[in-house]
Amino acid sequence: MVRTEFEKKYKSARRAAIGLDLMHLNDSQREAVMTTQGPLLLLAGAGSGKTTVLVNRIANLLRYGCGSDSEYVPFDASEDDLAFLEAYARGEIRNSEFGIRNSPADEDYRIRKLCAVEPVPPWRIIAITFTNKAAGEMKKRLEKIIGPRSEDIWASTFHSACARILRRDIERLGYSRSFTIYDTSDTASLMKRILKDLDIEERTLPHKTVLGYISRAKDAMTSADSFLASAEKTGDLRKRFIGRAYREYETRLKSSNALDFDDLILLTVRLFNENPDILQYYQNKFMHVLVDEYQDTNNLQYLLAASLAGGFNNICVVGDDDQSIYKFRGATIENILSFEKKFNQARMIRLEQNYRSTGYILSAANDVIRNNRGRKGKTLWTANESGEKPQMHITANERTEAQFVTDTIIESVAEGRSWSEHVVLYRMNAQSNQLETAFKRSGIPYRIFGGTGFYERAEIKDMLAYLCVIHNPNDDVRLLRIINNPPRGIGNTTIGRIVAIAAGAGMSIYEIINKSQDYNELQASAGRLHLFADMIDELRALSTTVPLNELYDALISRTGYIRMLEEKGTDENIARVENVRELKTNIISFINENGGSLFDFLSETALFTDLDRDSQGFDRVLMMTMHSAKGLEFDTVFIVGAEEGIFPGIRAIGAPEEIEEERRLCYVAMTRAMRKLYFISVQYRMLFGKTASAQPSRFINEINSENINIKKPQYKYQDFDFNTTAKPQPLPKLNNSEPPSSPNSEFRIPNSEFPPSPNSEFRIPNSEFPPSQIPNSEFNKGDTVEHKAFGRGVITGISSAGGDSLLEIAFDSKGTKRMLLNSALRYMKKAER
Repeated sequence: MVRTEFEKKYKSARRAAIGLDLMHLNDSQREAVMTTQGPLLLLAGAGSGKTTVLVNRIANLLRYGCGSDSEYVPFDASEDDLAFLEAYARGEIRNSEFGIRNSPADEDYRIRKLCAVEPVPPWRIIAITFTNKAAGEMKKRLEKIIGPRSEDIWASTFHSACARILRRDIERLGYSRSFTIYDTSDTASLMKRILKDLDIEERTLPHKTVLGYISRAKDAMTSADSFLASAEKTGDLRKRFIGRAYREYETRLKSSNALDFDDLILLTVRLFNENPDILQYYQNKFMHVLVDEYQDTNNLQYLLAASLAGGFNNICVVGDDDQSIYKFRGATIENILSFEKKFNQARMIRLEQNYRSTGYILSAANDVIRNNRGRKGKTLWTANESGEKPQMHITANERTEAQFVTDTIIESVAEGRSWSEHVVLYRMNAQSNQLETAFKRSGIPYRIFGGTGFYERAEIKDMLAYLCVIHNPNDDVRLLRIINNPPRGIGNTTIGRIVAIAAGAGMSIYEIINKSQDYNELQASAGRLHLFADMIDELRALSTTVPLNELYDALISRTGYIRMLEEKGTDENIARVENVRELKTNIISFINENGGSLFDFLSETALFTDLDRDSQGFDRVLMMTMHSAKGLEFDTVFIVGAEEGIFPGIRAIGAPEEIEEERRLCYVAMTRAMRKLYFISVQYRMLFGKTASAQPSRFINEINSENINIKKPQYKYQDFDFNTTAKPQPLPKLNNSEPPSSPNSEFRIPNSEFPPSPNSEFRIPNSEFPPSQIPNSEFNKGDTVEHKAFGRGVITGISSAGGDSLLEIAFDSKGTKRMLLNSALRYMKKAER
């Protein structure tokens, strides 16, 4: 056989033999694993098995090196070797004519010998991820495949890898190897001290704002001196202050031999740029560089990865431009979009087969994301069944939205699904409010993922503490929480003296405050203490003359609580302001439902803030923001608040790049669903105590009618306060198999006088569910009941709860649950003993 023909056949047989190890992968995944040389972009769609590809790619490099795509053929390769490879690739039974025994160990040894070309030692591979969790998962899976050798692979986060590099050579930059790393709380404390020393008030220039500017400057490799010089030239006074703080921040970090998180990457890049010998060492060390979640990288992370890969030019990045949703953290989608321009002769392989979702869900997600212009383009597909079409439900308001989610989850659990197979996704944390209320009333176990429950948030506890003190000023615990919150010059020393005097006199703290002028140790603070007591007395008097919602407005104004948060100006405090205002929604809803007093409201709220008896359980409905859901998957997904101004957010409307980021977020949210996907939009939403008409999200209109079922408005309209000047607007036409046929369509709110009275019998046509206010049935302690989701149980306690009754029920298999009677009646009935 001519040598050229022999080499061609040998390379083909070798590739086929290596491919047998990868038969558990699909064609695109296998190609990604076997493409071992040069820059490679793996455009990995949601649920396409990217971690599986990364792990198998590393295992292939260790076992066969570049054997799958190398042009090299050993000079001593024989016709017998070729015959063996071809027979092995065909899966034929091995026999003695190939010179081996029927032993898997011997066969494996010969295959490796014939197929491996420069197998890569594990310490010459670096695989970079974004989180410790992802790095840990990769190490675990590598150990399972390749055993103890996996410990020598550099599988770590960007920051961990950089810290390891700097520990070896940071002395070149004037630091000691014993440097410490400041976390976010450390840097916040340092910046607060700096601003104080520079006489810059927090309310004028919040420390988080300054740290945000510094982080962006470091990502652009702009030094403190350069930043300040630029600010001086432009005359921007605010940036001058930031520049001064930046310079002082860097000085103090250096004097403390400390680095922040940005420094870890910045100084590593600097180390490489200023020390060619160190750069060459790492470029020679790492034959292969792999980067996960490449769409989330910033400028420094790109520079780091490019530097490490500069020796062998073997860089493989895995990412999805359609899932780039962290622009607010500094991520730039341009890194993945321009990969082929930045790395010569780069290849791109699309991983488009999804293993997670049903066909209809993927088709709907594809419909949405194809409207983005800033993308490389791909179309997810699946071999899974088509499944059920995603559903769009239009409900009357945020309370019926929450009730729909509650009803649907309970029906699903009654059919055998677990609570944890359901997730509710929302755009902003404040949206969890009504959902939590509905879940609490119905006894649904839930958990806020990556966050805190609405009633457990510090700002909500603060406002409830004020209301408790207004109702009962002798409530010492609540009073101590608010006496200097916001700060009003009543320090810990004074508070300690008050507590001691009250304990000795057997009086409440409030009584001591009112008599503070009579105590020598309190006379210096008496004026401030009386101002606080006067404020509480004024609000107490007001509570007897105005509705609860007006009292709450006065409370916010009189205490200055929101002003305090707004002056700090950070994103975190803006969210806290939203939560404080959102509590008014609960108050208005409570008034409409119960017409109750401050005492009744606090009584019901206390029940919601009480921890569930099964708080240690893990089977719970999850609630989270869409950003938090990235990387997760669930059987059933609810996307609530699918309305213009909520999702997409009001700030994104009119800004094409921001809309594209919101659309990518929608794509991420949709592709979390494995089996069922629900969108919920309301006709009127009360948020932060104000009601406005709502229009369905544009993203719903982007889904082709054959890929979504749009349901007609459901639920009875009741107990909803139209305390707004907004006029009803017809809902926009939706892509739907049942389009509105006339101005009187059931997709349009009837033209009537607005606002209707809270007691009006305003009904949405074709209501599938009973009214939310159900007359109390005759339930007694000791009654046996049957519940759709929890099964059979016995009522062990009944107590008053505002305008409702709180049931405590011991279920045979689900433990003891607490739920409100009116909500429980939707799913429960009496049963025979």
